[in-house]
Amino acid sequence: MFKKVFAHWTKSKNPDSKRYRYDMAQKICGHHIKYVTERHADDVEEVIGKNGGLNIRDDEFIVFASADIIMRCKIEDMQAWELMSHDGVVITAPDLEHGGVERTIIVHYVYYR
Repeated sequence: MFKKVFAHWTKSKNPDSKRYRYDMAQKICGHHIKYVTERHADDVEEVIGKNGGLNIRDDEFIVFASADIIMRCKIEDMQAWELMSHDGVVITAPDLEHGGVERTIIVHYVYYR
């Protein structure tokens, strides 16, 4: 009980800090993915993966869907924020899996009740 309260009091609130990024990665890790979309320059949103999960390996964050790695990035370079509904997360980072190109993807979680 005390550990949760203490962690809440000392939680970083600066989205540019390394600690905030690691805390956010820990928070969203383990969620099951319903689908992943990516918005292109012409404001067209395309589904790029379905059925997968969010994982952390060493210091990298991995988005796995449709039996493929959709995005792999360093946690310290990742910017992530949850959707207002808490049904998903938006991730922006240089994608190591696709040559280091900066991408923004929207991950929608599976809804369990």
